[in-house]
Amino acid sequence: MKPSAKQASAELKKIRGDGLLRRMIRASPAGAYVTVGRKRLLNLSSNDYLGLVGPHTLGARQSASSSRLLSGNTPEYDRIESSLASHAGHKGALVFPTGYMANIGAICAVAKKGDLIVSDSQNHASIIDACKMSGAKVAIYAHNDVVSLNSKLAMRGHNKFIVTEGVFSMDGDVADIAGVAEVASRHGATTILDDAHGDFVLGRGGRGTSHVPGTKNKIDIHTSSLSKALGSFGGYVAADSQVIDLCINRARTLIYTSALPGFIVEHIAQRLRTPKKARQKRLAQNVRQIHETLDSLGLGIDGTRTHIAPIIVHSEKRALELGALLYKYGVLAQAIRYPTVRRGAARIRISVTAWPTSDELGGGLEMLGRACRRLGVA
Repeated sequence: MKPSAKQASAELKKIRGDGLLRRMIRASPAGAYVTVGRKRLLNLSSNDYLGLVGPHTLGARQSASSSRLLSGNTPEYDRIESSLASHAGHKGALVFPTGYMANIGAICAVAKKGDLIVSDSQNHASIIDACKMSGAKVAIYAHNDVVSLNSKLAMRGHNKFIVTEGVFSMDGDVADIAGVAEVASRHGATTILDDAHGDFVLGRGGRGTSHVPGTKNKIDIHTSSLSKALGSFGGYVAADSQVIDLCINRARTLIYTSALPGFIVEHIAQRLRTPKKARQKRLAQNVRQIHETLDSLGLGIDGTRTHIAPIIVHSEKRALELGALLYKYGVLAQAIRYPTVRRGAARIRISVTAWPTSDELGGGLEMLGRACRRLGVA
């Protein structure tokens, strides 16, 4: 049994012994009533106080008006969570209203006071916040550096966790998943991967960073977004079933918030069914085109060859000037500054999609080169 599952199983046993175990029922609310299984019940577990929630054009309720643990856990969740678990290579999955809430919920559910979390220095704000909120001791390791990671894991902790992004949202580089997994195995640590920017894009069949050839999916807990590459809304956690059950019982961002509206749940299901192979191929072509152009301008960064491509200009003022000039030339590429990135690391963050044709992207990149040359960036 993996460390994460063993720990979760012990926690669940205690919760069950205290008579506090939560279980989600599958509910289909409709007006004053709710159907649970085959039983139609008067719904006294809804927050639709004025009775304003009505049918939506997609055939689903517009709003759940309660948390998933009350009456908001509609049958559609079963289908999408089963699909997401299979997609991520785990036994279970749990959908949250946002990816931010998935990180907060999962990390705070499994880590607590007395534990040790070792987090990459470039991790997303949601991970940073989750680590602080968990009550565990937090140590920061040098970005994507398994030697530094190994050193930090020598610190004391009852349970040990490693948290990293898959594709780092500001630098566009990919985590050394194989290296992280090897160090985790050496220390008996649980691995947590936030793959918001790699999911549905990288890896075999778009299954994410941990499914890139050579990684063998050695991650214990996945968190991800449903609003980025999937183009819908929400976030999810995928892990062993014991970890998912622990999240149901401990994740405050699931327990104490309303479920997603039914039409969004249905939209997620629709997007999961949508064929993606052709779009993934188009995106890969656009990524190559972007990086070939940046290399020709002398702006390419070694190890950064994903759909996120930063142009580091260092100066906050210059980043704003470059962003404004690109806007004038018909290109939207935002300046990213402190505190999103460290001081002196201001940049233009390019994130390419599968939408533009080669000619459209080429035209934009021509304007990018023109702007960079004009400001002396290239």
